[in-house]
Amino acid sequence: MSKKPVTPAPLPTRQQILDFIKSQPGKVGKREIAKAFAIGAADKVWLRDLLRSMEREGHVDRGHGKRLAPAGTLPEVSILDIADTDVDGELIARPVNWTGDGPPPKIIMVPGGRDLGDVGIGDRIMARVRRVGGKTYEGRLVRILKAAPEDIVGIYSRTGAEGRIQPTDRKQRDEFIVTDEQRNGAENGEFVLAEILPGKSLGLRHARVKERLGKMGDPRSLSLIAIHSHDIPTRFSQAALDEAAVAPPPKLEGREDLRNVPLITIDPEDARDRDDAVWAVPDPDPKNKGGWHAIVAIADVAAYVRPNSPLDHEARKRGNSVYFPDRVVPMLPVALSNGLCSLHADQDRACLAVRLWLDADGNKLRHQFVRGLMRSRAALSYSQVQHAHDGEPDEATQPLLKSIIEPLYGAYAALSAARDRRQPLSLDLPERKVEIGEDGFIARIRPYERFDAHKLIEEFMILANVAAAETLEAVKRPCMYRVHDVPSTDKLESLRQFLESMGLRLARGQTIRPSYFNRILAEGHGKPNEHILNKVVLRSQMQALYSGENRGHFGLALKRYAHFTSPIRRYSDLLVHRALVDGLRFGNDGLSDWDVDHFDDTAEHISMTERRAMTAERDALNRFTAAFMSDRVGAEFTGRISGVTRFGLFIELEDTGADGLIPIASIGDDYYVHDEKHHALVGRNRGRAFRLGDRVLVKLEEADLVTGGLKLSLVRDLDETRGKAPGGARRSGPAKRYGGKKRR
Repeated sequence: MSKKPVTPAPLPTRQQILDFIKSQPGKVGKREIAKAFAIGAADKVWLRDLLRSMEREGHVDRGHGKRLAPAGTLPEVSILDIADTDVDGELIARPVNWTGDGPPPKIIMVPGGRDLGDVGIGDRIMARVRRVGGKTYEGRLVRILKAAPEDIVGIYSRTGAEGRIQPTDRKQRDEFIVTDEQRNGAENGEFVLAEILPGKSLGLRHARVKERLGKMGDPRSLSLIAIHSHDIPTRFSQAALDEAAVAPPPKLEGREDLRNVPLITIDPEDARDRDDAVWAVPDPDPKNKGGWHAIVAIADVAAYVRPNSPLDHEARKRGNSVYFPDRVVPMLPVALSNGLCSLHADQDRACLAVRLWLDADGNKLRHQFVRGLMRSRAALSYSQVQHAHDGEPDEATQPLLKSIIEPLYGAYAALSAARDRRQPLSLDLPERKVEIGEDGFIARIRPYERFDAHKLIEEFMILANVAAAETLEAVKRPCMYRVHDVPSTDKLESLRQFLESMGLRLARGQTIRPSYFNRILAEGHGKPNEHILNKVVLRSQMQALYSGENRGHFGLALKRYAHFTSPIRRYSDLLVHRALVDGLRFGNDGLSDWDVDHFDDTAEHISMTERRAMTAERDALNRFTAAFMSDRVGAEFTGRISGVTRFGLFIELEDTGADGLIPIASIGDDYYVHDEKHHALVGRNRGRAFRLGDRVLVKLEEADLVTGGLKLSLVRDLDETRGKAPGGARRSGPAKRYGGKKRR
């Protein structure tokens, strides 16, 4: 019986082949297409030519191994930016270089060979991607890219046929070229955020404008420069905003009812969030005569910011809130930071509180943490409370004076006595308050009034922080310690050299204690160089940081210390709250396994974000100050030498606290060399010396809004009684030594 002839299948159309390629999750080759449409060997040359034609016409892209995918398909290994999180907290990425039609594809990051715990919004990564349908992909982390394209902030100007960007960073001395195609509409005199483009190393590099930040004369741009220069995150993911918006009001269930306790909040007059409240009464226990019972209640942020939630990802990424003269970049969305997590008066609020019992001398006898529901009686300012205590109560404080305010001062007196015995480092560095006018610029800079009310709150907060650290050690849960190490040998030696120029000595070979520095500061109290002495002692200290290991707090003279009292604005405090919830079995929203496993990484990260915030805040203040001083160019000011370097003298102006530089070349009457040992510039020919702390009259030559710098020139030396060269400096008397026996 003869076989029937096989009828060849009809050849597919272009559209059929393209639809097949689009339907596949990954890229496909010629073999898969031939098998799907039963294309025989005789027609494979036809298929090859058709696929090449489709590629030339832009219908498909060819990848590794000659495999095909629809045009615009991402490479199997792609460079991505983490852009957002979805409602489930999954990280959403976008391709860095997207040239396809329409919006870029959505890439959902999934766990793979690498843990995603260290990846957050704003990070740039390398990932292996796989299309799962349409324009949706799954991504698996290959590695985090530390060398992401560098951004700069600068001022754009047009020079002939091309634009230029002058960086605001003083360390960036070279300008950048911006072509018309890369200027993004930037105009002369605008501050811009730009990305440095890859290119040749010779000549000026090119940059692309990403965002226009405002005109140089616009005060709003001054903070934006600092924000973008230091990569301060400003935008919350939509998932985090949605989570904050639907946060429920607190309930009493599972909490101790503290609403009958007349707690009050005491904050600056312009405070927007209130995360701590206090209360105290004499202890009724006859065994504790003269003692006190106090409560410090802190907003229960842990109840709203759960581990591994979108809100948690955003809070950890920021690490802390950042404060500028004209705005705050908060760690949490406003719905929480100014809403449910802020202890507003006469509103029920969730709190984590610590009951404290003190003896008459201010020693803590015991403490107890509770998870509670509170209602603040009043939201007061430091000045209100102080004036009430001093006999000038206002309408708000008069009813609270005897029952609430005076007992707080009584407990503070006991705590203050305990502090005096402990002898923490006691620096006196007056702060200056910057007041912003209606035009957005600085209206004036004045000394910040500091009352006993400030110290009262400080002592209550320190006591609560110590109690938190002690409790976590007792229940054997991880603690995010706030550590402050003993000054290094190098810093101490530099301080000794400066002190000797003032007739003071710090002994060698002794165990350094904060009390030694306090005695030196007391000796300089009331003298012309008192402010500089405090600054130099501060510079000799190590920087405080966060650590999962307890190393004590040198400055506070405490064996253990943790931040517990500001979880609205510090992620460290939120972790301490979670650890307490976990260790004291207050709920199921304590530390997660991921929190515990990454404790050291988090400590390093939030120490970094704190330094970043401090630098950004200082840079913004410098630019606001430069704007404030810009119409005073040519005026003369008195100041003191606050820094001596090889390139000039830094001067702190007395009336504003602003810092400016006198370049060494502008002093002019001699050839000056840097005497590092004596912190001085010394004239080689005449022996004239300018030392740290010397008082001078200067002229303001330039106020640069781009860098925030003030350029000064020397008018004259106001310290006429001192000697010339440091080696022959006259002293007012024999040098005094602190911290050891007298040298014989």
